[in-house]
Amino acid sequence: MAEKTLQLEVVTPEQTVVSEAVDIVMAPGYFGEFGALPNHIPFLAQLQPGEVKYRIGGQLEYLAVSGGYAEVLPTQVTILATTAERATDIDLERARAARERAEQRLKERQDEMDFLRAEAARQRAIARIQAAERAKL
Repeated sequence: MAEKTLQLEVVTPEQTVVSEAVDIVMAPGYFGEFGALPNHIPFLAQLQPGEVKYRIGGQLEYLAVSGGYAEVLPTQVTILATTAERATDIDLERARAARERAEQRLKERQDEMDFLRAEAARQRAIARIQAAERAKL
């Protein structure tokens, strides 16, 4: 009989953020968002900063990730993320302030490395803001 759920594991260097049986996982792949259902064909994907969404029953849950890798197997999705936060744990005002600081740094950039760092910080802040705002809906 076919599996009806996937085991989702979201791990950072510091901790396991999620370890749950889920119905579907959607993640921000480097070449675009992808989804995985039970019995999905195996693949590996690089992640970009963004939202990971997963559904348990009828409830959508959100995480903000700052990049990493995903391994999709027929019965499991493992995400190895640089950082990952549950949307409910994100301080929205702090994330907005981080985005503003990053945007200011983009305007004042001195060299290419400053630009790359500021843009990465801006993308992380946007992912955190989007995840936190969706969790409040």
